[in-house]
Amino acid sequence: MEAFFTTENLIALLTLTSLEIVLGIDNIVFISILTGKLPPEQQAKARTLGLAMAMLMRIVLLLAISWVMGLTQPLFGIMGHQLTGKDLILFFGGLFLVAKATHEIHDRIEGGGHPGLTTRAHPSFGSVILQITMLDIVFSLDSVITAVGMAKVIATMIIAVVVAVVIMMVFAGKVASFIERHPTVKMLALSFLILIGVMLLAESLGQHVNKGYIYFAMAFSLAVEMLNIRWHTKQRRVKAEAGEPH
Repeated sequence: MEAFFTTENLIALLTLTSLEIVLGIDNIVFISILTGKLPPEQQAKARTLGLAMAMLMRIVLLLAISWVMGLTQPLFGIMGHQLTGKDLILFFGGLFLVAKATHEIHDRIEGGGHPGLTTRAHPSFGSVILQITMLDIVFSLDSVITAVGMAKVIATMIIAVVVAVVIMMVFAGKVASFIERHPTVKMLALSFLILIGVMLLAESLGQHVNKGYIYFAMAFSLAVEMLNIRWHTKQRRVKAEAGEPH
């Protein structure tokens, strides 16, 4: 037990936990958008269940580390590129993410603008959980392979995953509520998901994409949108104090 509390392990735990939270942001956004289509009384349950499955999936993959690393072995080649099990999962996961985000944007713009479509039926709880599970597989695989590259002790990796997911559970409700209150943020989040899907497709085909650039672009866009929201809120407050209509 004392061997676990070494400086190297503690630094790896802190670093890996922070990275897991960053990598989990897109997972939270996706879950928030999907669960937002459920009846209000089911949304919190679906978010918690989705994140719990993500945590369980990561732990199982970490315990089956030899199988996970086997996914990086070439299976067959196409046009000079050797495809692995990981590549196939990333490819189909990226396709699903791009298709789902595009469908949500189309539904938001084309469907939401017609008065007759405002009473659309909610999707079933099971179908939402199934979609969350499909993306959890992709995000979990990427997360686990990252963890393996950063820490040497399995216990360190598992603790980092559990702590990160618990933190995400605490803030998932606030993230979902914020996204639902601000349609422009939801559209921005869906655009980010398309970007992440394209990145997964590129990586599956052997094209390395520096994720730092992706997350910087996302953070910059979100910061600009936060300033925009703050400005509009201030304008509405000024109009309200002046007795002007919104």
